[in-house]
Amino acid sequence: MGKTYAGARLRRLREERGMSQAELARTLGISPSYLNQLEHDSRPLTVQVLLRLTEVFGLDAHFFSERDTSRLMADLHEALASEIDAARVSPTDLSELASRMPAVARVLVDLGRRNQRLAELVGADGDRDAGLDAPRSPHEEIRDYFYRRQNYLHEIDTAAEELATAIGIRPGEVLSALTTRLTERHTVHLSTESGDRLHHYDTATRTLHLSTRLRPGQRAFRMATQLALLEHGDELDREAAEDFAPASPAHSLARIGIANYFAAALILPYRDFHTAAEAVRYDIERLTDHYGLGYETVCHRLSTLQRPRLRGVPFSFVRVDRAGNVSKRQSATGFHFSRAGGTCPLWNVYEAFAAPGRIHVQLAEMPDGQRYLWTARAVTRHRGGWGVPGKTFTIGLGCELRHAHRLVYSDGLDLGRSAAATPIGMGCRVCERLECPQRAAPPLGRPLHIDQNATTFVPYPVAPGPQGHAHS
Repeated sequence: MGKTYAGARLRRLREERGMSQAELARTLGISPSYLNQLEHDSRPLTVQVLLRLTEVFGLDAHFFSERDTSRLMADLHEALASEIDAARVSPTDLSELASRMPAVARVLVDLGRRNQRLAELVGADGDRDAGLDAPRSPHEEIRDYFYRRQNYLHEIDTAAEELATAIGIRPGEVLSALTTRLTERHTVHLSTESGDRLHHYDTATRTLHLSTRLRPGQRAFRMATQLALLEHGDELDREAAEDFAPASPAHSLARIGIANYFAAALILPYRDFHTAAEAVRYDIERLTDHYGLGYETVCHRLSTLQRPRLRGVPFSFVRVDRAGNVSKRQSATGFHFSRAGGTCPLWNVYEAFAAPGRIHVQLAEMPDGQRYLWTARAVTRHRGGWGVPGKTFTIGLGCELRHAHRLVYSDGLDLGRSAAATPIGMGCRVCERLECPQRAAPPLGRPLHIDQNATTFVPYPVAPGPQGHAHS
């Protein structure tokens, strides 16, 4: 293990727990002066202190590693793209900022994104004043809410698991258990209906209407969501209010998102699901068969298995359409989802559209050398009826290579050979791969080599010379 200096993250972790230096030092079994040296990067973290921190706080051992800053670094690159391009800041500066002062880095990311949104609004209609007070999209805020929490809500997850135990949630008996709870505890009547709505709860008659198009697993999920809203509304409010003002659109959306999280944790209780996932080595199709639920639901639940002292594989989850629009993205890893310029066309989530229903497996390597194992499968949903348009998405699930051996999808792959990995990036606008023939936008901060007498296989050849500020 190399030397790890993580003073800022250690100090922030202590402050978030409301602990003094003396209290944390006593908990870790070290002297306050030694802890003070660690927090000011005068001394590196030792293996013994790192292990004690993971035990006390339930952290992944890689929480303090430099790899943990990769996601924040990518956010900085996107949010400050124009500053990098103008050589006002270098990737080296950003790397040090992300490593040593992550809280400041996140503030800069928020400010940079706000400036980008204002610039887009001004550019769209030319009305500068109209853009100044434009709110951020509530849906973007909700994605970031779960993103910041690495897609795991501990109190909600444990509350759902306790309820699952109390009402007897078991594979094959989920619908009956939910029906009994809704009718006996909340006097909710269940009804089926046709039409465009998948479900509707009538508060006046206490009737939950469910579409006849819903499969059993989908019906169970909506029943579980309604149960969360009825039975744990106060907890949902408190969780949402951590980031959003009550009665705001973002708060309402967050409340729905947290209720959906509760529903998944209720029909797939943490300990039972974690045990099953480990037993089948995260074989998604076997898990869907065992629980009678859809592919996307199972994948999304797999991405939430980050309970302290009982962690599953840390996954990143993504849902994309054929045009490259990312409608869902959550991550318990350092993988970064681009917010600008689309995602990488070499990523296997796009290959999956060519063969719907088949799971595609890819070893992928990011520009910083971090490698991932990705699975991707295209799924289609129909409203029913001949000629009625459906919806097709690819569901992607990926983990860092160090966890790949735990997955059945790694069997037969040469995980140790770097050449076996497909080089992908975070989106063409911010990707550092200058030689990529699939690039759709010129790289930031590098002057192009323009020659009217020659063409190259690479779409945007850069001018020779020192790399300067354009690379970390």
